[in-house]
Amino acid sequence: MKTAIKKAVGIAALMLVIPFSASAEGVKSLRENAVGDAEQHAHNWREIRDAGGLLPRDFVQQPPLIPHSTTNYQVTLNYNKCMDCHSWSRSATTGATKVSLTHFRDRDGEELSSVSPRRYFCLQCHVSQTDAKPLVGNDFSPAPGL
Repeated sequence: MKTAIKKAVGIAALMLVIPFSASAEGVKSLRENAVGDAEQHAHNWREIRDAGGLLPRDFVQQPPLIPHSTTNYQVTLNYNKCMDCHSWSRSATTGATKVSLTHFRDRDGEELSSVSPRRYFCLQCHVSQTDAKPLVGNDFSPAPGL
């Protein structure tokens, strides 16, 4: 038993001495970074695609893509920047698309007077349009009905 513990401690000590990048040399992530490299800062480094409007949807029930940047958009419990333009009361003035009626129903299907808490955090489902190349090969094609 003592020999097994000494062996495990020895292996753990050795793992601390050998740098991670040495064991992962030549291995790259899907984003083409070496696995041992430091992570890149999380920000939108792809150019936002201005398609002159919304791009077509690829599947039924796909949330619409956002045709503008959402960098630094604040969406918190007390404030939602998206509603400055997309709320029903402001959309006529701003020219933005109104929030869908589906966003005013709770999980039991009851109509609410304001956006449902489960639909309030827009950026969970809606993303900005970019010209990013796929990380992996894909032969997906939209449904024929679309």
